[in-house]
Amino acid sequence: MPPVLRPVRRLDPILVDRIAAGEVVERPASAVKELVENAIDAGAASIEVTIEAGGRRLIRVVDDGAGMSAEDLALAVERHATSKLPGGDLTRIDSLGFRGEALPSIGAVARLSLTSRTAEAETGSTLVVDAGIKGEVRPAPSPRGTRIEVTDLFSATPARLKFLKSDRAEALAIADGLRRIAVAQPRIRFALRSESGSPLVFAAETGDDAALRRLTAVLGPDFGASSAPLHMAREGFALSGHIGLPSYHRGAGNQIHFTVNGRPVRDRLLLGAVRGAYADTMSSDRHPVLGLAITCDPALVDVNVHPAKTEVRFREPGLVRALIVSAIHETLRQVGARNASTGGARTLEALRPGHASPSLRPAMQAHPGRGAWSGRAALPPGLPSFGAPAGHAAAPSFGAGGSLFEAPQAGLDRFGDGFGDGFGDTGQALFSADLAPPGADLRQPEIEPPESEHPLGAARAQLHETYIVAQTRDGIVLVDQHAAHERLVYERLKRERAAGGIARQGLLIPDVVEMAPQDAERLIAAAPDLDRLGLTLEAFGTGAVLVREVPVALADSSTRRLLEDILDALDASGLEEGSADGTEGGPLGRRLDAILSRMSCHGSIRAGRRLRPEEMNALLREMEATPFAGTCNHGRPTFVELKLHDIERLFGRR
Repeated sequence: MPPVLRPVRRLDPILVDRIAAGEVVERPASAVKELVENAIDAGAASIEVTIEAGGRRLIRVVDDGAGMSAEDLALAVERHATSKLPGGDLTRIDSLGFRGEALPSIGAVARLSLTSRTAEAETGSTLVVDAGIKGEVRPAPSPRGTRIEVTDLFSATPARLKFLKSDRAEALAIADGLRRIAVAQPRIRFALRSESGSPLVFAAETGDDAALRRLTAVLGPDFGASSAPLHMAREGFALSGHIGLPSYHRGAGNQIHFTVNGRPVRDRLLLGAVRGAYADTMSSDRHPVLGLAITCDPALVDVNVHPAKTEVRFREPGLVRALIVSAIHETLRQVGARNASTGGARTLEALRPGHASPSLRPAMQAHPGRGAWSGRAALPPGLPSFGAPAGHAAAPSFGAGGSLFEAPQAGLDRFGDGFGDGFGDTGQALFSADLAPPGADLRQPEIEPPESEHPLGAARAQLHETYIVAQTRDGIVLVDQHAAHERLVYERLKRERAAGGIARQGLLIPDVVEMAPQDAERLIAAAPDLDRLGLTLEAFGTGAVLVREVPVALADSSTRRLLEDILDALDASGLEEGSADGTEGGPLGRRLDAILSRMSCHGSIRAGRRLRPEEMNALLREMEATPFAGTCNHGRPTFVELKLHDIERLFGRR
């Protein structure tokens, strides 16, 4: 059947508006975003949003901004009519809304009611647009500002309703959008109310720390103590805000907030720069938490590349990416050995009576009704007592036999005269009432060595030959020795590479490692890059590699396991061999760092190795002097700090 030829014709204006509305008003959250941005441009100090049925039945936005006159109100619902481009220059946009599309697009697919009054007018004006049909402007009582009501959204295009999600999902999308706008405008009060649930209110913030207080209100109360301030400027771009520490992360990337000249954006360039900056301090399946603002000359950024104005295009994207990466790196470097405050809180929560370990629960449950963790706890019979009152069970012994709290046989090392009086050379605790004469003073002598003045304190013990216990001035620190040393080795190898070459050691007898032929070929192809990292290898027949030199820091590691981890790093880096850019932030630099991260695991102190006191203190001092020491290369925390007043609460002393 031949095609039917039809003449070209103009579409009906209302149909044109409805088609165009699909680009601007995708869902209720899109309409709320546009209306709130208009209120911000009007100079509002307070904006209230009310929704019903997820925004489908009602969206009401009330602001106390400049308002509109009757003449402006009539023009505001005309397509491409705006007050925000006085010079008509699209290269210097300094407002959030500028296209003049929001109100006519919403009016084309719903019933739109506007009421507004300026400060100079004695009375306000009102106008209704119903499914694209514009009514007359009439006088109406109104306070200064603007009140906009959108009812029955998409009633003129019912097919769009089928693609909306549930009322709850749409309401959550509106709340998320309002949070992003609230982060960008901390000095404005925002409120969101719905027919179900408590209102979402962000009070107007003032002072120099207004941005941090707003971020804390949006991201949670732990963000302030688990973040660091960031400020850096370069070639016309200024970057400021607060970034979460690497140990403070989320399973999704929805807590990354960026604003560009006051506009909240979700731009792939910016998100990619953040991922690159946190690459070797956070696991690949975790996401950082931060709020950053970019300010620049409007001519350096194009905000007119997306219908919803959520993406931007920079004139110098490479410069912006480098600024973000270097600023985050420098901030985390200055932070040093500091971890998120939530680590200690989670540890304390795990220590509370309601979270007893499974191994203790049977003993506790064996005496129901007695309050096993109270001050008058019921304990298994026959245990020696530290002077317990008559009629009450004895406290547990910490000796060799049958203790409720059993010390590991080789997990708690002796620490010299000041600390180790109660610990034998085998590492087993010997405190027991059976060993103490009547009236003996069981208190340990107080010691305060100079090391305790350091941020990570003085080493006191090693538990399970894996964790170091250190005493600080106002608490204790638990350190994972393997995770901490892995970070130290990694940073050392990076410094050596940047200084001109990693120290290497030749093998007296070169090591031949057999593997799958394709794996050997990949290693040989990467041999020039690996040589920069102190690992010299060459082909040795089919399916074999000859290793001649290894980095000094990895001299005692297994060559086979090292090469296997390097192969994994080559897969994970996702970068092609032969990249020309060897800078720290370039593709080759990132690829080499990924390999170094895998290599450093082989040169670090393993769990299960007993350390001497001087080794533990040396590890603590090096952590304090090493950037990013709060997390290992995989994003796990290297230490947890518990404050003394929190520990005292566990024992009812506070």
